[in-house]
Amino acid sequence: MAAQEIDPRIYELYDEYCHSEMPRREFLKRAAAIVVASGSGLAMAQALLPQYANAQTISFTDERIKARYVTYPSPGGNAPEMRGYLVQPAGAGPFPSVIVIHENRGLNPYIEDVARRAAVEGFIALAPDALTAAGGYPGNDDDGKVMQKQLDGEKIFVDMLTSANFVKGHEKSNGKLGATGFCFGGGVTNRLAVELGEDLKAAAPFYGRAPDIAGVGRIKAKLVIHYADDDPRVNATRADYEAALKAAGAEFEMHSYPGTKHGFHNNSTPRYDEAAAKLAWERTIALFKETLS
Repeated sequence: MAAQEIDPRIYELYDEYCHSEMPRREFLKRAAAIVVASGSGLAMAQALLPQYANAQTISFTDERIKARYVTYPSPGGNAPEMRGYLVQPAGAGPFPSVIVIHENRGLNPYIEDVARRAAVEGFIALAPDALTAAGGYPGNDDDGKVMQKQLDGEKIFVDMLTSANFVKGHEKSNGKLGATGFCFGGGVTNRLAVELGEDLKAAAPFYGRAPDIAGVGRIKAKLVIHYADDDPRVNATRADYEAALKAAGAEFEMHSYPGTKHGFHNNSTPRYDEAAAKLAWERTIALFKETLS
């Protein structure tokens, strides 16, 4: 089903479903009760559910990369050790390093594919799994979002901070670090820019909430910040963030992509906007190549 065929009320319900503990059964039930002009609300809701198998763009066996799961200590986090998906370009290195931070449901196949996309571009990429302490991404987003909600949020951030430092200090890294993330991961990316200061050279958050404005003056990374056009929950934090960045003299760009909805980079659902996702990713890679190489 094409994105334009889906009723805006179904999109709103899907956003609520994604960002709450609403079970899939309840989401589909409420969608079915919505009267739409053509088709059915249930069919529209089902079309929005991710199809990860059809969304892969870089195979894990691609000869241009080497991918594996790694574990590393995470003192102060939700578990003594973290697990992540590490992807490096084929070759001896060293390579610039990038952390890729998932949405609010753990390390799903879409984020693993994004890490492979980064590696194909010449970066050693680490996609950590915030659900490590709960046994890892469970294979579906419904359980994943509930599991992540139940973990200590501040300790999740510690795990992400540890992961950033791990990939920056990897033996194959050139010691320069960039960060990108999506939804929850976009918010974490913004916060990493505050907490890491000069240790983070570049950040490209996708539709992530702004960090605590009081800390924005500590940001030293160059920022390319991506917003969806129709995303009131996240966009409500944009104006204050922009004003704080300007006041701090930060080097940044903010881009809003016309006609897009939250999640437009995720090519596993109809929220995906191919043109916007391509442009945003090109801008992200250009930022990393400029600042990390």
